[in-house]
Amino acid sequence: MRDGVQYRSPRTDGERTATASACVRNLGIHIPAVLDGIENRTERAYTGWPDRLYVVATDGRVAFKTAPGPYGFSTKGLEQALARVTSQRNL
Repeated sequence: MRDGVQYRSPRTDGERTATASACVRNLGIHIPAVLDGIENRTERAYTGWPDRLYVVATDGRVAFKTAPGPYGFSTKGLEQALARVTSQRNL
């Protein structure tokens, strides 16, 4: 709440979409953002404990998964996976 912005937890897909859109716009995010539905199906399917970073390819397959974080995060591996996925998309 550093910037004085606070949103209540959304209760519908529409509220979640509106909140996410405002965050993307207000934070100046310039990379594609995806949004889980209000049922959190993606979160439940991919949640790793402790935290993990995933790259999901356009075909829906997991292209990269870090070791448990935060100490297992591999930014180099993540960068390589993103490069592979985006180069395949541009073929």
